[in-house]
Amino acid sequence: MHLRSLEGCQLAIGSYPPFDYDARGGGGEGTLIPTHKDNVLYLRFSSETFSIPPLTYQTTKFLSLPLPPGLKIEMSMNQLEGTINKVSGEIVLKFESRFIFSIGSIWNFPDLLVKTSLETGKVKGFSHEAEGMVRQSNGQTKLVGVAMIPITGNKVLDTFLGLPNEALAILKCKIN
Repeated sequence: MHLRSLEGCQLAIGSYPPFDYDARGGGGEGTLIPTHKDNVLYLRFSSETFSIPPLTYQTTKFLSLPLPPGLKIEMSMNQLEGTINKVSGEIVLKFESRFIFSIGSIWNFPDLLVKTSLETGKVKGFSHEAEGMVRQSNGQTKLVGVAMIPITGNKVLDTFLGLPNEALAILKCKIN
């Protein structure tokens, strides 16, 4: 099965307004692993071949304005795997990634570590909530997840983001 990310995604952290993120061009081929449950597929994506477009002025808007040139957040996925119910369309994927924040070649900040469950159901944290969308017959789905982002040890970044703090991810994608 193949996951392809679409436009219309969002990322938010703490009380900041969400970033609108066009994730088109991301994704990868997943490996199906047999399960003992009828109509349930186990899907695992390889961190070596899965791509996630960076958040840049070309892909991301904050308060309807593009990110400033030079500001970049790259994502390096460590784990993306879980189940798809072929009948109900429900999806639950364990997601672990590092978000690598830089400003030009001048400043590189410590990685933000994100561990969450991306799912088609409803998620609710302390400050964020969202509802996903089960996989449709054309493969389209909306996966949502809430994660607690730990401190990085960098006082500037930790203070700016209010770490530890809660983050929300909304991923629109196609899984066929």
